[in-house]
Amino acid sequence: MNTYKKPYIIAEIGCNHKGDMEIAKELIKVAKIFCNVDAVKFQKRNNKELLTEDQYNQPHPNPANSYGDTYGEHREYLEFDVNQHQELKAYCDEIGITYSTSVWDLTSAKEISSLNPEFIKIPSACNNNIPMLEWLCDNYKGELHISTGMTTKNEIEDLVNLFKRKNRNKDLVLYNCTSGYPVPFEDVCLLDINVLIDKYKDDVKHIGFSGHHLGIAVDVAAFTLGANIIERHYTIDRTWKGTDHAASLEPMGLRKLSRDVNAVYKALKFKSQDILPIEQVQRDKLKNQKV
Repeated sequence: MNTYKKPYIIAEIGCNHKGDMEIAKELIKVAKIFCNVDAVKFQKRNNKELLTEDQYNQPHPNPANSYGDTYGEHREYLEFDVNQHQELKAYCDEIGITYSTSVWDLTSAKEISSLNPEFIKIPSACNNNIPMLEWLCDNYKGELHISTGMTTKNEIEDLVNLFKRKNRNKDLVLYNCTSGYPVPFEDVCLLDINVLIDKYKDDVKHIGFSGHHLGIAVDVAAFTLGANIIERHYTIDRTWKGTDHAASLEPMGLRKLSRDVNAVYKALKFKSQDILPIEQVQRDKLKNQKV
């Protein structure tokens, strides 16, 4: 019997749609039909709420990746409104893939929760937004997934305790994560998955892994360690303009990730008997019968 939980693969589109609804739908369709993943995830920001006026009006720190004259204009260009997210969710429902979104602020959390997705993600950058977390616990009934990049062990403990107080910890998914784009292998720190499992496996619904590294070998290892939910950034073309594309998988990479993680899931079990039926044929033919 396989004691591992079935893998669940999330393709994070984020803002890799470049503000174009048709590209967003193409990414959804390819994720479903070609990549064979379980869910796609976007991002929702209220930029005036998130950024100070000075931050909003500053130039993008990397002008080559900017879609506007200021960082605020850049962020607004890439932002879909709640009606567009409703359209994306409807398209996901139509083709049979789960829709979700990361929310970066309270306004966005309220808007996305009105669409009733199966789960909402809180990124590492926002997992200390207590008013947003408390509002979601009180008003949104689906799963809440939280990344723990750039987060101390004490802050993770505080997060779990908040969900316990709200009686929502069984809807909580904690992700091992290192915040960087891309993250070198020595900074992925996969063994922290063991720490999360040892400490919280009985308190939360799942332990996940959100990776920003290159390649797919690390994701297979993360699943083997017990992170059954795997999230990776995903794009059509890693050379496109934007900050996330370089740390994303292209469709073939995501397809191989899904293939390999699901293959490992099938393999992670004990033998049901000493000699399996597939071995008996070889035993009869090859085993030394004179011993």
